[in-house]
Parts: sequence; structure tokens; C-alpha cells
Amino acid sequence: MASASVKQSLGERAMELQASGQHDKAVELVRLHLRMRPRDSMAVSIMGVLLRGVGALADSEQWLRRAIALDPANAAAYHNLGLTLSQARREREAIVQWERAATLQPMFPLPWIALAAAYAEVNEAERGIEAGRTGVRLAPQEPGAYANLALALCRAGRIEEGCEAYRDVVRRTPTDPRFRSDHLLTMNYRVRPPDEVLEAHRDFGRACQPRRRAASTDPDPDRTIRIGIMSGDLHDHSVAFFAESLVAECPPDVETIVFPTTVCPSDDAAGSRIRQRFNRIVDLSVLDDDAVDAAIRAERIDVLVELSGHTGGNRLTALASKPAPVMVTAIGYPNTTGLPAIDWRIVDSITDPPGAEACCTERLLRLDPCFLCYRPPELDASPTMPADGPLTFGSFNNGAKISPACAALWARVLHAVPGSRLLMKTQTLADPSTQRELSRRLSAEGITEDRVEMIAWSPTRAEHLGLYGRVHVALDTIPYNGTTTTCEALWMGVPVVTVRGDRHASRVSASLLTAAGHPEWIAQDADGFVRIATGLLGDMDRLASLRSSLRDELRASPLLDAKAYSGRFHAALRGCWRSWCEAHPKPVV
Repeated sequence: MASASVKQSLGERAMELQASGQHDKAVELVRLHLRMRPRDSMAVSIMGVLLRGVGALADSEQWLRRAIALDPANAAAYHNLGLTLSQARREREAIVQWERAATLQPMFPLPWIALAAAYAEVNEAERGIEAGRTGVRLAPQEPGAYANLALALCRAGRIEEGCEAYRDVVRRTPTDPRFRSDHLLTMNYRVRPPDEVLEAHRDFGRACQPRRRAASTDPDPDRTIRIGIMSGDLHDHSVAFFAESLVAECPPDVETIVFPTTVCPSDDAAGSRIRQRFNRIVDLSVLDDDAVDAAIRAERIDVLVELSGHTGGNRLTALASKPAPVMVTAIGYPNTTGLPAIDWRIVDSITDPPGAEACCTERLLRLDPCFLCYRPPELDASPTMPADGPLTFGSFNNGAKISPACAALWARVLHAVPGSRLLMKTQTLADPSTQRELSRRLSAEGITEDRVEMIAWSPTRAEHLGLYGRVHVALDTIPYNGTTTTCEALWMGVPVVTVRGDRHASRVSASLLTAAGHPEWIAQDADGFVRIATGLLGDMDRLASLRSSLRDELRASPLLDAKAYSGRFHAALRGCWRSWCEAHPKPVV
């Protein structure tokens, strides 16, 4: 067997070659070593890591399992196998490997750090918090340990603690924009002063320093242009319900290229359907920032539309050098990106009325009448009126959106209708700690547990939608509104009551309801919210009528008119392109 120092040297040399873009040389280096020492489990494990780095996940898994077979006590191989399985979106299988690594070598911090995020991802946030605290204890200098602990705290509904943990990471790594990005997402779940939120986003932008000159293409305003769509959510995900409308009706003078930033499962029907709408697919899921920049430039993209903002799977840091002449952010994130390279942000006149420019770093591209267009699921799920039973308000929003202020607002509605109940459904309710936190918030407002039902999971999307048949009126969340949940409720014939807030995240449902033709369900304040919600519940004939009519109303509304929306979208992008061409005219020969 090779000595530990030789193995370490082999790994360092191989990883340096891989990092410099010389994957084939790195693999050949390890192969030469294995010809002499074919049973060197560490070298076999290194091969698995190299293959994961270029997205060969099946081969990576095979090599790492071989390494474990050669040395069942190799904790690093178990950890690396967990990383490969996680990248393939096989999170529960990954957890098994990280748990084995932690059992074999309890003082090895990396599996504990990985488990903090992984447990949170599968709705076991309390275990994630425990693992995260262990990771921090074992590796107090590792920023990722604090970041994954923060993620677990947020998934458990402990947003304030999570935000403080993220602030701690930012203080430790002030020049690393990745951790700033994680923190920015959490800021949307609570009301913070607009100036503070904007400055935090600007700080992210300042940490993303350009490393290359901005890209430039032929500044002809009338030629066929190449539009890139970049997202980590083009699969069975809420963003996909809106993203597909972007390319529903592409004009003939446009070529579209999709840049997925995460792995899409092969059996994901939504992902397969969306990808078929594009002229070309360029997978970015395993590329580092420099390689992402190079891949976009290589496609000669004229207008790049990124759909993630600061949500999971985003690659904003890879866009700092502006790999396309025009860059736009849309759909996925309810705030500014803070990145100077992003030129435009797609909104509408309701989400971002005149004056909202002061709260963002991009120019606002108002796509009226609504910045979104919903594609309902193609399922046999018909609206039904609740059978005899208690009057029920409902919310199927992400549990993190149910802030203390939101719980207090809902409690006022429940108190105004004695005997009424609240039905909540979200995947995060599978975590007992999340249930306890939400129960605590409602109890603090005088809502006893017997008036609340929590459901975490439905076997199918059709069954998920069917649960709206138990809800009379849906209650929106504040300060971070629902989006997909608002549209789903309306599709199932359930009216949604919202409060028009003072920022984009608090005005999304107002935009959706206006586009759907029901601005009367938009309250201007908490008193109006209670009045509208209780008024709807007091008119059963009206509610029954909505069950049978609301879906047809939606079909005839701008909210579902994909053809018209796609036309507005592409016309707007053409306008952005023309603006760039005017600012960058061809040199006179």
C-alpha cells in the first residue's frame, strides 16, 4: 500500500489538474497509479471524485463503491459517495452514506456539515440543526458549517436564528459572495427596512468582482438574436409552472438556448417537456464559475435571462463578468439581485409601481398586465366544494413564509369566525420541529391546536390539489406572498385573500389576483384582510358559484394566456436588445 503522504500528493496533483481544466490528464495520472497499486482504495476514491467533477455521476458512484468495497473503513469514500448521490438528487441515499462516514469517524467534520443541509432538505430540520452544531464544533473555522446550520434553522421555521447565523457567516467571510446570497434569500421572509435590504444586496454585488471583459456580439438591432434561459428549476418545480410560458410562442427571429444549472431527473416529465421547447441545451450543472462564463460566451448569447436570483441552484456569481451583452433576471426571486452585471428585472406595475426603482440595482422591465403567466398542471383534478363540516380557511404555502405577523393576522380571521378551522399543508410540516414552531406561533395568538390541522405530504400532485376541496377560503402569507400556491388555489376554485404590501414580495398575489379578474380580494391593510376573508366565508352561495366558474375565468384571463404573454416577453427582450445596440453602435468603416 502507498503511504498516506504519497496518496495525499496524488490527490492534490489530480485535483490541481482538474481545477485547471485538464480532466483527462488528472484521470490518466490516477490510472497510472492504479496500474501499480490496483487495490489502493484512496486512489480509487480520487477517481470517483474526479468523475463527479465533470458530471459523470453514474461512473463516479461505481468507483466510490469500489473504493468502499476495498476499504469498508474509508470514511472519506463514504462522504464522497454521499456528495455524488446528492448531486444526482438522491438525497436520502446520500444521507445514508454520510451517516456511515460520521459513524466510522465521528471527529471527521465534513459528513456532519453535509448532513446539516441534507436533513433539512428531507424535512428533518431538527436533526439538521443537531448535525450542524456538531459540524461547527468540529470545524469552527469552516464557513460552510455555519451556513448549513443556518439553512437548517430556517427550514425549521426559526428564521430569526437562521438570519443571525447567516450574518455570522458573512462576518467571517466578507469577500465570499456565496454566503451573502444565502443570507439574502432569508431576508425576504421578514419585514426589514428597504434601505437595509437593498444595501445587503449591493454588498453581494460588490463581492462579485468581474474577472473578464463584458461579452459583446454583433450590435444589429434587427437580426435574429440568441436568447439564453438559465435556471436550476426547469423540472417539476414551482418556477417551471411559469417559465414554460417564456418560450410558448417564440418569434421566428429568435433562437433559444437553455442553460440548466442543476441535474434534472430522467423521469421528470415537466423537465423533458420544457427542454423540448429550446433549440439547444447546454448543461452547466457541474461547471465552476469560470467555465459557466465561458460556456455562455461560447454560445454567442445576445440576451441571457436568469430565473433563480438568490434561490437554490443559482449561479449569479458566474455572471459577474457579464457573459452576455444583455442580462435579465425574472420569475424566481422576489427582489433585486444586487449584481451590477444584471441589466433588467422583469416585474409589473402592481408588484413594482413607479418609485420601486429606488429599491433595486437593475432597470425595471414592467411586463403588464402581469409579470407572470401560469401553466396549470395537466391533471384530472376538478374543483369541489367542501362537504358538511367546519368552516375552513387554508394555506398551502411554504412554512417559512408563515411569519409571526402572518400568524397574528390569520388568528384575527379565525377569532372573527368562531368554530372555524385552519388547514395548513406544506412539505416542511413533515418536520416535527416545524410543526411545533408554527403551533407555538398560533397558540401565542390564542388559536388552540384543535382548530388547526397540518398536512405535510400527498402521494401525487392530483391528491395535493384535491385537498383544496376541504378549503372554503385561502389565506395568503405576509410579508412574502404565495405565487404557485395562489394560482393553484384559484385553479381549484378557491378564492385567495391577500394584503397589498409595500414591496415586490408582498405584492405578487395582488398582481396575480388582478390578472385573474378578482382585485376585490386584495386588502389594503389587516382590517381589510379580516373583513374580506370573513365576508367570503359568510356567502356560501358565492363560494359554490366560484367552484364552478373560477377555472373558466382563469382560462380567459391574462394569467393563463401564454401566447400573449410570450409575445410581450419577447417584444420586451427585443427592446432591451435594441437599447444595447444603440449604446454600442457598429464602428464606422
